[in-house]
Amino acid sequence: MDKKEKYLVYFDFDNTITTLDTLDDIIERFAINNDWIEIEQAWKKGKIGSRECLKGQLGLVRITKPRLAKYLSKIKIDPHFKKILLLLKRKKIKPVILSDNFSYIINFVLHRHGIIGMKVYSNRLKFAKDRLRLAFPHANPACFHCGHCKKSNLKKNNFRDKIIYIGDGLSDVCPAEFSDIVYAKGSLLRHFKKKNKSHIAFKDLGDVYLSLKENILNPICSS
Repeated sequence: MDKKEKYLVYFDFDNTITTLDTLDDIIERFAINNDWIEIEQAWKKGKIGSRECLKGQLGLVRITKPRLAKYLSKIKIDPHFKKILLLLKRKKIKPVILSDNFSYIINFVLHRHGIIGMKVYSNRLKFAKDRLRLAFPHANPACFHCGHCKKSNLKKNNFRDKIIYIGDGLSDVCPAEFSDIVYAKGSLLRHFKKKNKSHIAFKDLGDVYLSLKENILNPICSS
């Protein structure tokens, strides 16, 4: 492998960096009824996109900013994530998070775990008492599938670099298919297996760390 080869590394957030799907858990815990289940099924069947799904499901949530902060303070991240960040720092690679979650939630969790300054592309939310007001600044008007068009933000970067993508869900399919190396679990893994596309399966970020360290990034000079 060419030692001059450069990489861009992208992470999904929920159930990739975190140990559970934060948004799903928030909806289950704080929705006023179970109508979110029907909305979820419509999304899984492709009848609606994730933006419509998120609007519908989070429209059922009743939570104040202090209560959400209290909940988020207990969210755990994969214990190997910081090891990957240190590895990437040594290789002079700046990682990016692409998420269909919301910037307040992501940044709160990262900061809680001492992770500052990561580039994050995500949706946004504001608080109106116990209601959440959503915004989708990275939506693609030509595509209804995703609230955040991850592929568009992934493509903004240097095309000379190889792209590594790490994710687990349906919202990761488009950016992952555009990437050179894909680490996949969950729905993303099932999709890549079904389509017989090249990928590296992982159970947690410990698998990703070892693969990056020993196989992918090892030839890259750190100086």
